[in-house]
Amino acid sequence: MPVSRQQGFTMVSAIFLLVVLAALGAFMLTFSSVQHTTATTDIQGSRAYQAARAGIEWAAFQVLDPAGASVVAPTNPAWPNFPACPAGPFPVAGFAGTNLAGFAVTVACVRSDHTEGSMNVVVYQLTSTATGGAGSYAVTRVINTSVSKCRNPDAPAPYEC
Repeated sequence: MPVSRQQGFTMVSAIFLLVVLAALGAFMLTFSSVQHTTATTDIQGSRAYQAARAGIEWAAFQVLDPAGASVVAPTNPAWPNFPACPAGPFPVAGFAGTNLAGFAVTVACVRSDHTEGSMNVVVYQLTSTATGGAGSYAVTRVINTSVSKCRNPDAPAPYEC
């Protein structure tokens, strides 16, 4: 019987399979790492959105709260002023012990006065920016909204339109 020349074929097949399996393992590791980073960033983005929303709600309360209106003196002491744009930092200390801890929130406000007939209308443009996280997990969310308040000098107190 002649000697077969196919010796070593099994070795080549085994090395080929090891290379393919190693490449597949490296791909799976990379894919898993990207999935983990994406999920973490998504959660941080949701938290940043909620922090920015809290900033908008805080600013809207500051301008819509009836107790925030001052009184014009001395010409018409019963006529309430419109609140000024919210000043001072947003109270991020309220986030302590929550999932929003670690987010910095800034609130900006632009006020514009308008007259419609005998009614006075003030429009507040509110912008809340929340930033949190670090490195590849850093996220920022910005929310813009407008809030208006109307006073009618011909209406009884509290002069709402």
